[in-house]
Amino acid sequence: MKLPIIYIVLLTFGFGCANSQDWPDWRGANRDGTWNETGIIEKFDSETIKTKWSVPIGSGYCGPTVSNGKVYLSDLLVKPSQTEGVLCFNEKTGEKIWEFRYECIYEGVGYPAGPRASVIINDDKAYSLGTMGNLFCFNAENGEVLWQKNLNKEYEIQMPTWGIASTPLIIDDKIIIHVSGSKNAGVVAFNKNSGEEIWRNLDDRAGYSAPILIEKMDKSVVVNWTEHSLSGLNPETGEVFWRFPWKTGSGMSIATPVLYNDHIFVSAFYSGSLLIKLGEDYTTAEKVWQRSGESERKTDALHCVMNTPVIIDDFIYGVDSYGELRCLEFETGDRIWEDQTAVNRARWANIHFVQNKDKIWMFNEQGELIISKLSPQGFTEISRAKLIEPSKKQHPRGVVWTHPTFANKHVFVRNDNQLICADLSKK
Repeated sequence: MKLPIIYIVLLTFGFGCANSQDWPDWRGANRDGTWNETGIIEKFDSETIKTKWSVPIGSGYCGPTVSNGKVYLSDLLVKPSQTEGVLCFNEKTGEKIWEFRYECIYEGVGYPAGPRASVIINDDKAYSLGTMGNLFCFNAENGEVLWQKNLNKEYEIQMPTWGIASTPLIIDDKIIIHVSGSKNAGVVAFNKNSGEEIWRNLDDRAGYSAPILIEKMDKSVVVNWTEHSLSGLNPETGEVFWRFPWKTGSGMSIATPVLYNDHIFVSAFYSGSLLIKLGEDYTTAEKVWQRSGESERKTDALHCVMNTPVIIDDFIYGVDSYGELRCLEFETGDRIWEDQTAVNRARWANIHFVQNKDKIWMFNEQGELIISKLSPQGFTEISRAKLIEPSKKQHPRGVVWTHPTFANKHVFVRNDNQLICADLSKK
């Protein structure tokens, strides 16, 4: 049978794009830290990864996002006046496409190096949320402001110690935000096209963890981890399906909740780890185990700081309070092994994990990219190379705490001075 020319073109285009993947949201399209592209390198050919392009930017903790040939991020400039900015660059060349800046004075915020939440892209719109609660919706193509809200002014934010950091979550026509507002406005859903409030719930102060959507048996649940609880809400109404009160030390609910085999796992620096089991349709839940150590140095199970753990074949892997890479038994939280070679030992030492097939790509706070395998037998380092230099605005010792982005066979990452792109495709 002879195929129509248009069908052949579409078929060819489809196969050509099958191995490409954008990264339009926090930790990827599904917020799960997975990278499914093929045709990427298996090891580095030198101790330093060659940069494809680099552009100057201001400081900030916000990791980049990539969508439709563009790279987005936000930053902070302090001269001639203090402003937060939202920037858009050409994915191939780094050429700036648009930039929007607004005055933003940080008040009562620790570690004031810049915005935290990633810029998310949905239906040709870009959404940014700043450290003081400035929410914007842009035309993703040209940067036109479609609507904006000053959440601090409108909702009297109970400001977290390190500012507003949780990346908003878009579900259908709603954008769900950890506003940390007064009058039961801990979590608020807005119409993503107009900014109009749809519902609000929880009298919690926000932590720094991004909400996730979980679904089963035609039921949808938004999982929220705040300073005061881990909860599951109805995304349509804000109704609480289940809630586990848990006030984390200094509000350090940072890691993104991890869904694994009908369970949710979270871990915090001062407070240890919690595993819950979800009911048949995810609208109910029960505690499986909760463990914590005597202190930040004498920890039990896992005390994560910024890293979101990865769970593989019933074992949990994450970085403890001083950079200890650990493996835990999923069912109990018992420690299987510990390794201190993936990142230098330091308080709050960090590694971001991204899974690609059977390998884990680690990006540590020293700016190194590591290709590895994790198993109950231990940490296997396959290859390691320097990707970007640490800078000192995020932390005085010099770190890179921003999450890297893996898209279209490239890696994108920023420090406090520059955004860079490097090619990871197999030649």
